[in-house]
Amino acid sequence: METIQETITKLAEELKPALVDFCQRLIRVPALSGAEKGVADLYLAEMEKLGYDRYFRDKWGNVIGIIEGTEPGPAIMYNAHLDHVDTGDYSEWGGYDPYGAEIDVNEMENQDRDGYEQAEVIHGRAAADVKGGGACQIYSGKIMIELRKLGYPIKGRYIFTGVVLEEPAEQLGMIKLIEDTFPEEGIDYDGVVSCEATSLKLYLGHRGRVELQVTVSGTTSHGSAPWLGVNAVNKATKLIDRVEESIAAQRRTDEHLGNSSIALTIINCTPGSMCIVPDRCHITYDRRFVPGETFKGCVEEIQKIIDGLTEEDPEFRAAVEIATVPRTTYTGLTVAVPNVKQAWKISPEHPFAKAAAAGLSSIGQPVKYGYWDFGTDLSVICGREKKPAIGYSPMQEFYCHRPVDKVRIDYMVKALAGNVAIYQELTALEQKDFIL
Repeated sequence: METIQETITKLAEELKPALVDFCQRLIRVPALSGAEKGVADLYLAEMEKLGYDRYFRDKWGNVIGIIEGTEPGPAIMYNAHLDHVDTGDYSEWGGYDPYGAEIDVNEMENQDRDGYEQAEVIHGRAAADVKGGGACQIYSGKIMIELRKLGYPIKGRYIFTGVVLEEPAEQLGMIKLIEDTFPEEGIDYDGVVSCEATSLKLYLGHRGRVELQVTVSGTTSHGSAPWLGVNAVNKATKLIDRVEESIAAQRRTDEHLGNSSIALTIINCTPGSMCIVPDRCHITYDRRFVPGETFKGCVEEIQKIIDGLTEEDPEFRAAVEIATVPRTTYTGLTVAVPNVKQAWKISPEHPFAKAAAAGLSSIGQPVKYGYWDFGTDLSVICGREKKPAIGYSPMQEFYCHRPVDKVRIDYMVKALAGNVAIYQELTALEQKDFIL
């Protein structure tokens, strides 16, 4: 009889055509944030076709699929998100239709980003973020079903989740999945594998993020007599310079995640009319922070700068707050969540990460580690819920959110097997091994 590792690898090759077809069908359906229904429907239909034991949509629009093992064991959540960013200008796509899911051979970055190689790829928006990985997680579930039919022992519970509204960064879909849906449905989980882009490496963390909104106040006057007013934009320039200087001077560094940072991303003023001095200047900052810093501390940094400027200039008035924008799901529910992601990192020596590495080694895949530049919904899992998680997927960060969005098919087949091999090792862990 074949070893389970040999069977996993063989099934991954056999499922390649169906996997590629499903990924193409996902890419052909637009799924902007708040409009993910079409893709959610595709995921549910595919899970039904493949024989998942349970599959359903929650009231927030998230989709959940469950495959039961043959023996008791931990429950591992494999997570994707349903939404994607806008395509941007079609003329930037080099002749490819962002929703065409065309297949051809392209020059692609290698796994270590130190060279290029030719590979067969699927083009299209969200191929790299995260439809390529979502397709793999669904079909890794199919391998689990086949292993069960063949009589191999399967421990625990395989849970697939596809969440809404990840791209806006408030993590609404994941938060409501964990806070509402799982308790209501009696579902628990012990750890998570995310399919955000990792180039088949095991990703172990990322910086935190908080979106800060600063409003600088002035007083309107006629544009012909600016001395009668207080120009909020002119006052804001003082704040902008001071923020850049202060954050740069106090910047903290993590050996794996890099530097903390701040970026001014949006600025506008009101009333914004001809012949009137603006009385409000609205500034949005994207603040990234490393472990050891907190989002509350990031707010306090800006407030300290505001306080200092107020002491220097009696006409200076400003306020800072965390951005909280109402979001509406495609199911019609509206809620506002503060735009915060906690920084998190898991050690490669943690039992969860070591088990994932052992899974990849068992099927002959090299074990390499990385950390995301961007943020993910794993902030909810590791940062807030204090449960272990790693990232593993076929997509490459370099191609995310860009008009060169694509995913390597050879990496997809490897990820198909890799997900299952990781699951086999994770479900062999004891409960104590899931403590962060």
